[in-house]
Amino acid sequence: MRNQGLAAVLLSAGALAGCEGVLDPKGPLAAAELEIMINSTGIMLAIVIPTVLATFAMAFWYRASNQRARYLPDFAYSGRLELLTWSIPIMTIILLGGVAWISSYDLHPARPLVSTVKPVRIQVVSLDWKWLFIYREQGIATVNRLVVPAETPVAFELTASGVMNSFWIPQLSGQVYTMPGMVTQLHLQADHRGTYRGSSASYSGAGFSDMHFDVEAVSSESFDRWLESARIAGPVLDEKAYTELLQPSSGVAPMTYRSVAPGLFDIILHLATTTEPRRAEK
Repeated sequence: MRNQGLAAVLLSAGALAGCEGVLDPKGPLAAAELEIMINSTGIMLAIVIPTVLATFAMAFWYRASNQRARYLPDFAYSGRLELLTWSIPIMTIILLGGVAWISSYDLHPARPLVSTVKPVRIQVVSLDWKWLFIYREQGIATVNRLVVPAETPVAFELTASGVMNSFWIPQLSGQVYTMPGMVTQLHLQADHRGTYRGSSASYSGAGFSDMHFDVEAVSSESFDRWLESARIAGPVLDEKAYTELLQPSSGVAPMTYRSVAPGLFDIILHLATTTEPRRAEK
């Protein structure tokens, strides 16, 4: 029994650790998603709490020692009771569905954030088992490291080299799928400087557990200095370098490419449609 209790505590701690990022948003998109979760939970509690209380009340009232409780073996139907039983859940579902629909539309990943600041555009490729980030306008690329300026919108274009995957930064946004030969979009922003964890939220094979990266939100000045240093160090990401990077590998240390071949993202999209995707290894 003691071992079972310890296991329950460890499982609960693990579950709470997984929710830590979601419950501690650092951007407008993640904050709005947390608000949806809280509102949805409150709406559902409007029916859960009365149901639980009614269960205890019924058990207490119809206990064997209560002589005032009437036994009605021939009771079959009550219009008032049916109205009460069905109206509350229906109204709850309508309210919950309305909140979810409106909020989901407002937080659509492809919807640009309203801001007077020009967004940073980054192209993302999920590989086996690592992440490639191409800074389209800055002309550099990184692997398993994402540096963005704080308080600045970031516009992502995402695709996959082979196996379908899922891009997720819990403290900044919800997850978005990456698919070979297709481009999905995601807009987010970090309101505070710091380092946030990004990862894959979809199993993609043996190296899935190592498919994570750090998101560094820095000041605009620090971001510009980082770009300058990145352009003078590291190899060039051309088709040959991408072919080598395409080979399955896990636990890859963060690295930077000082320049990127023009149109490489489009070439990656073309390669994904002309080659057979690898199936996830079990």
